[in-house]
Parts: sequence; C-alpha cells; structure tokens
Amino acid sequence: MTNLVIRALVEDEARTVFDSLTPSLPDAGLVGRAMAEPPNNTYRTGATPGGYRPEWTWVALRDGEVVARAAFWAGPEDDAPVALDWFDFTDREAAVRLLRETPLRADYELILPPDWHDDPAARAAAEARIDAAAEAGYRPLVERYQYAWTPEHGLPERPGRLVFHPDADDEAFLDVLRRVHSDTLDGHARRAVAAGGVELAAQEELDFFHWCPSPRDWWRLAATPDGEPVGLQVPVRVPMGYAVGFIGVVPEQRGHGYGYDLLVECTHQLVELGAERIAAATDVGNVGMAAAFARAGYPVVQRRFCMTAPAAP
Repeated sequence: MTNLVIRALVEDEARTVFDSLTPSLPDAGLVGRAMAEPPNNTYRTGATPGGYRPEWTWVALRDGEVVARAAFWAGPEDDAPVALDWFDFTDREAAVRLLRETPLRADYELILPPDWHDDPAARAAAEARIDAAAEAGYRPLVERYQYAWTPEHGLPERPGRLVFHPDADDEAFLDVLRRVHSDTLDGHARRAVAAGGVELAAQEELDFFHWCPSPRDWWRLAATPDGEPVGLQVPVRVPMGYAVGFIGVVPEQRGHGYGYDLLVECTHQLVELGAERIAAATDVGNVGMAAAFARAGYPVVQRRFCMTAPAAP
C-alpha cells in the first residue's frame, strides 16, 4: 500500500482539498455535518459563524488524493477546538491513523437523522464513523435529541406557576447548578461529576454560559411564588443562532413538571428577543425533558452521537 501523508491544511487550499473527498464518499450527506441545515452543511473558513480554521482541519492523503478528513471547530475567540464535527473517509485505516496522529483533541459529535437507527443506509454510515473513531481512542458518551422550534409550531402559553429573576452574582447560579447536578441524567454533566465532582460539573455549565456571546442578563433563576428555589433557565445566542442553553430543576422540586415551565419561559424570552428559530437538545435517556420539549412544540430534527476524545498524544 502506498505511503500515507497526514497533515493540516492551509488557507489557499483548504476548501478545495477538503471538498475533494466528497464525490468519492458512498454515504455523502447521509450523516455528519453535510446533513445540517444550510449554511452549516458546507465547509468554509474564516471568522464568520460556523467557519473553520485550516490549521485545525486535517486530511490523510494517498498518492495525493484525500482518503480521510477531520475538521475541528471552535468559536472565534477560542484558542483550542471545542468539537470534532467533520469526520469522513473512504479508507478506514487512514481515518483511524488521522485521528490518532493529529495533535488536536475535542469531543466528536456526529450529526444523525432522527430515524437513523431504522434506516439501514444511515445506520451503516453512522456505525462506520463511530467504529473508526472508537478504534482511534474515542469513547461513546451519550446520544442526544436535537430540536428546533419555529413559529409555525406555536408559542406555548406560560403556565404562570413560577417567578423568574436575574441575579448579578455568579455564585447564585453556581449554587443552583451544584444542586441540579447533584442528581443528574445529563451524560456530559455525569462525566464531569465523575472527573471532578459536582463543583466541576457546575463550573463547566457556568463557563459555557459565559462562552456564549449573548448578554449575561438573559439568565434567569426560578422560584415558587413563596420564594422556594426551583431551578434556572438560560436562553443563549451561540454562533449559529438562538438556543435553549440550559434547563435545570433542583432535585427537591422534581416531579411537578417544572422543567416544562422553565422551557416555556425560555422560549418566550427568546422570541421576545427576536428569535424565529430556537435550537435545543437533551439526552435521549432524559425522558422527562424530552416529553417537555414535545409538549412545548419542539420537534426532533436530528440526533447527535457524542464521543469523548482520548488524551492528546
């Protein structure tokens, strides 16, 4: 077999070289970033939302032809990748080596159609990528529903059971986040708890809120009318648009359907801020929150299979 060359791209070749693999892919468009909504289904570089950095885009070549590619993404201000969200190949061995040898590390998020388990072609495409990533050291973390609310789905009526207020103190949000994550179904939070306890899980959420380019005064704590803490809801704007950043109910208030109340308030707040499309997500195993999204008019538009990155070489 011919020698394999693994390298990063540079700006003047990035789009051409990266896209050169697409015509050879037997499963192009079935899974992965290519099935996202435009314009996020195309590889592009630059500081625009969704843009990639050529130096964080790696390819494997045989005889000058791209046989595997991996693009890592981050926000404009980040100094390290936050996600691996393009990973395609026609040569499995090259793909595994590519992920092993690139110096970059970030969790892999594979975009999938909602019915991918029941679609033989999509399932084969997904499992090929998941298995290759696993051979390179990535480990399955969780599968998630991806939602998108738009006005045609209807704006749910506010239940009116809770009182919402901002707070100028990060510690107030951290306190609620600690309580939420002391007993959580969220796969990413459970990983953080296993690695560094509830404190790490809470801090990771707060760091994400601050990472978002939306104003801090959008965040809301929630309580009953008599002042008993219930949880928090955090509407955000991410590089791709508006999103439900976080919904969390403290353990002692669960069982009352308050997750739905928080979601409805978050939706109203984002609409009042001008949102015409709201992205959201929850783990497949979080049955209660999934039911809340369905009730609030959020259809499942994708699934995502999330994998934890191995340690850097």
